[in-house]
Amino acid sequence: MRLSIYFNVHLVSDSTGETLNAVMRAAAAQFDRTIPLEHNYYLVRSERQLDRVMAEIEAAPGVVWYTISDEALRRKLEQFCRQRGIQTLPVLDPSIHMLSRHLGIPASEKIASQHALNEEYFKRISAIDFALNHDDGQNVSGLGDADVVLLGVSRTSKTPTCVYLANRGVKAGNIPLVPGIPLPPSVEQLKHPMVVGLKIGVERLLQIRSQRLVSLNENSKTDYVDEEAVRAEVTEASRLFQRNKWPVIDVSRRSVEETAAAILNKLNERRGFV
Repeated sequence: MRLSIYFNVHLVSDSTGETLNAVMRAAAAQFDRTIPLEHNYYLVRSERQLDRVMAEIEAAPGVVWYTISDEALRRKLEQFCRQRGIQTLPVLDPSIHMLSRHLGIPASEKIASQHALNEEYFKRISAIDFALNHDDGQNVSGLGDADVVLLGVSRTSKTPTCVYLANRGVKAGNIPLVPGIPLPPSVEQLKHPMVVGLKIGVERLLQIRSQRLVSLNENSKTDYVDEEAVRAEVTEASRLFQRNKWPVIDVSRRSVEETAAAILNKLNERRGFV
């Protein structure tokens, strides 16, 4: 068996580094048995801060990915890495250059302009507040104001999916389907929100739940990981989704990002955007 390859990845940003983290992890996931050792440097906006970053890079050489708007700082970092044979990637440059050519205008050099306090920003903050206040069956009476309501048995990634959707400005709440506890009647009467059922294969669910118990140092045998009980739980959830004709997404082998993307596609179809 081939051993895992560890490598240093330096992520240098004059903002929060969200873009760098997302792109780097997506790229690294394409290489089997490789484990990136992340070195994160956020809000790097001065020469003094960059000097500290370069010292860290020199101490642990690897690859450098960056999003820096200030031209002088960019040149300094690029020259430093070039002299030491260190690969660099200005992550946003290809996208910015393509848009500049298409629009026929130059890009600005505003730092973290994607986080400007505009209407979209406040929409995201409102959506995040909504997700936190309507998580795991809380405040069911307020779900009429949601864009999306997720239903699913335990361990179908309802909460992280709602938070991810909230970061896209979508108000999402979720309700767990618990054996023996009926769904609030108001949920089946919802009109405005798109109610989505999250289904999962029995074997996959047993695997996830078993791993969860191990992480909690819990060894007791309960219906939570009993195959027959879990199968009945999944079947009942599927019947609920079918009875209400709610759209269903299989999360068995999907990441949170992939599940959220599928939900956004369905939401856009519902709104007539596609």
